[in-house]
Amino acid sequence: MRVVILDTADQVADFGADLLLAQIRQKRNSVLGLSTGSTPRALYGRLVTAYREQRVSFANITTFNLDEYLGLSPDHPQSYHYYMQQALFEHIDIDPARTHVPDGACQDVDLACKDYEARIQMAGGIDIQLLGIGRNGHIGFNEPSSSLSSRTRVKTLAAETIRDNARFFDDDEFQPSLSLTMGIGTIMDAKKVVMIATGDSKAEAVKLMVEGPVSASCPASILQMHPQVIAAVDGAAAALLDNAEFYRHVEDENNRLRQARESDTS
Repeated sequence: MRVVILDTADQVADFGADLLLAQIRQKRNSVLGLSTGSTPRALYGRLVTAYREQRVSFANITTFNLDEYLGLSPDHPQSYHYYMQQALFEHIDIDPARTHVPDGACQDVDLACKDYEARIQMAGGIDIQLLGIGRNGHIGFNEPSSSLSSRTRVKTLAAETIRDNARFFDDDEFQPSLSLTMGIGTIMDAKKVVMIATGDSKAEAVKLMVEGPVSASCPASILQMHPQVIAAVDGAAAALLDNAEFYRHVEDENNRLRQARESDTS
């Protein structure tokens, strides 16, 4: 796992956006795995800016989102369908038919989950998966104790996750306790993974993800087993890492090596 420690949340957003833009430039018909929540919103703003400045086109891009609340229609203001439209899709030139979010209003849940897995496979698999991390170490809505080989399915949300997300719902508004989510095995099938985390509330989860044992008690720890993972975190989220200075040293050395190679080819 490549651990990149940056000073601020804004730098994390810049760094993550640059990785996605590089993927799109390398492969114009890339398949992107996307996430929601507060952390990636600034990153999506960077992608919108890049499109408006004509530095990138999303016309041939396909996307698959990690998860959705079960019981919310796509037009519900708290659905992840709605979030993605507001944060990204309606501001870029992506084909709506190429954007996929699990159907929280589906009638046959098992069929919807199997169909989602099939659609990912038909698209050729996910080239780069963007992730955030919950305070309890969840990725997608794969809560602690989730199977590390799981596929897209229904998951019950942990009480901590419900509390964390309650701020997005009005006091008298229905807040789902169930979700549809890509499984951990589905996430691990992505060719590359970019994890972004900011703020001191994520510090314990980041430490367990990077330096703890691989365990279902911290689902994100399975990323230690993925061959191409970049974890980009700000100083607050990195505060509990035992080896933070080593990660900074490694990144400095890698940057020097890249600069030397670029000088040799110029």
